[in-house]
Amino acid sequence: METPSWDDLRVLLAVHRHRSFLSAGKSLGLSTSTTSRRIDALEASVGRTLVNRSRAGTEVEPDALNLVRLAEDLEHGLDADRREPHSLAGTVKLSVPEGSVQEVAEALLAFRRQHPEIDLELIGENRVSDLARREADLGLRVGRSTSSVLIERQLVTLRMALFASPEYVQRHLPSRRLRKKEAARHPFIGLDSRWRSLPHEQWMVSLGATRFPFRSSSVVAIVEAVKQGAGLAALVEQTGRRAGLVRIDVGSAGPTQPLYLVYHRELRTVPRIKAVIAALEAWLRTY
Repeated sequence: METPSWDDLRVLLAVHRHRSFLSAGKSLGLSTSTTSRRIDALEASVGRTLVNRSRAGTEVEPDALNLVRLAEDLEHGLDADRREPHSLAGTVKLSVPEGSVQEVAEALLAFRRQHPEIDLELIGENRVSDLARREADLGLRVGRSTSSVLIERQLVTLRMALFASPEYVQRHLPSRRLRKKEAARHPFIGLDSRWRSLPHEQWMVSLGATRFPFRSSSVVAIVEAVKQGAGLAALVEQTGRRAGLVRIDVGSAGPTQPLYLVYHRELRTVPRIKAVIAALEAWLRTY
């Protein structure tokens, strides 16, 4: 078996992260055919198949993950060599739930005014970036991870409440109070069917909600629907207040949701990562 070169290993790493020759090639500035040839050459040098190619997608074989880890170690070492040991310079990629993008963007832009040498990439998504595969450096998550390579820190506990628009309240709920026996008369707005088991979705049902004429995977769309008077929705308290909505009294507190900051274990000592983590923690304490 020949010793793999870094040039070929970094192609394997890109295929592992992007799970397609097309996307891996784009990330490296290579054509799809060149990317495929480089993988062929790497497989020839090690004497075994490293990448499974099928109609369902492209996936690195389990027994090739040791080469992926070697490529990651080389990548981290090269990145470190390009920077001074204590430099903050570099890029930090942060993945957050789509509904939190505006608030997090404000915090990060304030941070960057203090640290212009750090470039920031904010990803707002409903799909969760794979932090173990380093698709992002940091992530804000409402769910726990089972990966042993990730560090999770609970930052805050978010509380949900029921909200409506001022116009809806004026026309249909002037008391700003919803009784369970009255809930069936009101339309509710929720997440799409994939998320109906979440605590705040179940909470609306427990309040007596029966009609959900509008559902969306997007929190931004849900907030907009509430603002336009389409119905009532369970939202994070800060999100509802920020949108100018009216909190509805239901006679009890809404459910809570932990919010975790998640990142790869290997990044815990990187100065720019530590700086962004500290800024996020300080922002969330005030948020």
